[in-house]
Amino acid sequence: MKIGTVLLKTAAILAISLGPALVGARAQAPSATAGAPQSTMGANAVSHTTKAMNYRRAGGSSKVSFQGTKLMPTAGGEAKVEPKNNRMEIEAKFERLDDATKFGLQYLTYVFWAVSPQGRAQNLGEITLKNGLAEVKADTDMQTFGMIVTAEPYFAVTQPGSMVVLENSFSTGASGRVENIDATYELLGPGAYSSSNTKIDNAIFGIDRNTPLELFEARNAIRVASNANAQKYAPSAWAKAQQQLSAAEDTYRQKRDRKLIDSASRDAVETAEEARVMAVKQKGEEDAQAKIAAEKQAAEQREAQARADAAAQAQRRQQAEQERLQAEQAKAEAERMKQEAQQAAQEAARQQQQAEAARQAALAQQQAAENQAQQAAQARAAAEAETEKARQVAARAEAEKAQMRAQLLQQFNAVLQTRDSARGLIVNMSDVLFDTGSATLKPGAREKLAKISGIVLAHPGLTLQIEGHTDSVGTDEFNQELSGRRADGVRDYLAEEGVPVSGMTARGFGKTQPVATNDTPEGRQRNRRVELVVNGDAIGNSASGAAPAGTAPGGSLRGVSAPRGASAPQPN
Repeated sequence: MKIGTVLLKTAAILAISLGPALVGARAQAPSATAGAPQSTMGANAVSHTTKAMNYRRAGGSSKVSFQGTKLMPTAGGEAKVEPKNNRMEIEAKFERLDDATKFGLQYLTYVFWAVSPQGRAQNLGEITLKNGLAEVKADTDMQTFGMIVTAEPYFAVTQPGSMVVLENSFSTGASGRVENIDATYELLGPGAYSSSNTKIDNAIFGIDRNTPLELFEARNAIRVASNANAQKYAPSAWAKAQQQLSAAEDTYRQKRDRKLIDSASRDAVETAEEARVMAVKQKGEEDAQAKIAAEKQAAEQREAQARADAAAQAQRRQQAEQERLQAEQAKAEAERMKQEAQQAAQEAARQQQQAEAARQAALAQQQAAENQAQQAAQARAAAEAETEKARQVAARAEAEKAQMRAQLLQQFNAVLQTRDSARGLIVNMSDVLFDTGSATLKPGAREKLAKISGIVLAHPGLTLQIEGHTDSVGTDEFNQELSGRRADGVRDYLAEEGVPVSGMTARGFGKTQPVATNDTPEGRQRNRRVELVVNGDAIGNSASGAAPAGTAPGGSLRGVSAPRGASAPQPN
């Protein structure tokens, strides 16, 4: 049924001023969203499912609400459906609908649809907006159907497009009368109207802000029919639609009555839609014929291939016969060669008898060689046994060294803090064992060194590297001398306790080897220390390192002494 239209000035203004931007935005829009149709048949065909209701069984009038899809979630509406004779009368109201051009310049209006469970869609009429509101009255011969609203290029479309913005939603109160029917139907994909096929610009929409919406739709219908190649497949209807559009344009330019303009425009829309439908049908038939021709050609190719395969099979049989004849000839030749081989075998037997004598002599020589090889193998086994014995002895020695090392580590730790390292066992003497700024050992330090000397004397062969260290307080010369004197003092005391001087070295490193930061008192205290590096073959380490160049045997730098009259910095 036809519904009266009003001017859609905002759509025209939008088309004129924002045409390129809208085209770009449409090109970048998502192809599918939840609640929008999902593609199942390629770019120009999609399917959609909507719940349907049997209104005849419902008895009396029924109220149905509408909910917006994700394309227009804020939209809504309601409809009253009432049986009248053999038809259903529908009164629908919609609200919060945006202009259809938001989906692209190819969309100018909205169409109300009824969809049967079998997928038949019926155009119930155009929805004309006024401030986002619209009312529609329609009727249908369907008894069971669902209802949707789609954005369309013009009012006379015969198949809904993919821009489904509203669909019916049944309330809880109506659930007892709702048949759980899924009405699955085909939609025209956006490719049927897409502006990528033909450019949409001012040539379609014009520059007159007062142009009626019906004339916009007529221009758009001509464009869509052109997209479907109506000029090729439905030339008569296409020419008629163009003539009707031209008449509508002339009527508008002559500023004649608005009803005449609307009527002429609607005639052009309906004729253009007929041309599009005819073109789509003709194109489908053409494609079907092309498919049949392609299948026929494929069948002919398969038949030709079968003939070629049969010829190849015959050729293979002929080749097999030739190969059989060749095989018989080869068999005869083999028989002849067999006789010759027998004669050769007799001659070989005679030669074999001669060779047997030579073989016996060779066996005797081989036996002698094998005896010699056996003796050599026994000698290698004995040598390997001795090697394994030596390895085991070495392993036991290493284990004893490791045990001795662990024992010494425990004994030293009982006296002073000791750690194991790659350099040897390192016994740490903190600065609290010396007078401040002095190399004089405190009584407690002497007591601990006496215990250390007893441990060293109990394990002959151990060597001691005595290394003095200071913090960063004071001059380099003072710290070097103080660290050397402290190392010398420890060495001298151990020598007094009986530790051989030949097994000890003393050396001062000053502040060059800190083990903690010198920025805190705790760190400086850790850096002020004397370390005894214990080595020796008995614990798996040899003495490493020697006094650096310029260091006296006692550890002090040659020719370096503390400045006269200068007091030592505190602490060190």
